[in-house]
Amino acid sequence: MTTSIAIEGLKIYAYHGILEQERRVGNLFEVSLSITYDFSKAIESDSLDDTISYAYLCELIRREMSIPSGLLEHVAGRIMKAVRNNFSTITHGCVTVKKLTPPISMQMNAVGVKIEW
Repeated sequence: MTTSIAIEGLKIYAYHGILEQERRVGNLFEVSLSITYDFSKAIESDSLDDTISYAYLCELIRREMSIPSGLLEHVAGRIMKAVRNNFSTITHGCVTVKKLTPPISMQMNAVGVKIEW
């Protein structure tokens, strides 16, 4: 059995970007995270002690997003490290960070990066 949980489309206002304006004014970002780990014990116990808390994962993401960075690659890497450092039982993960209104004069939904481990 493979078991995983996901956080999809977490919206966070933050101050990432190479341009000075991006770091001063900020932008809306969307973060998604999926992690694979064995939560078969939680299936039986119905106890939060036997799984990984979505709320705690969201707090880790919020904390890393609150630190301004030039590159989305850097932000996504920090999120990945924070998750991995806090939960050694994770066997696979994927984090995506998207900037929803990038300072590019073309119409698009978002730009972003994705890290799988």
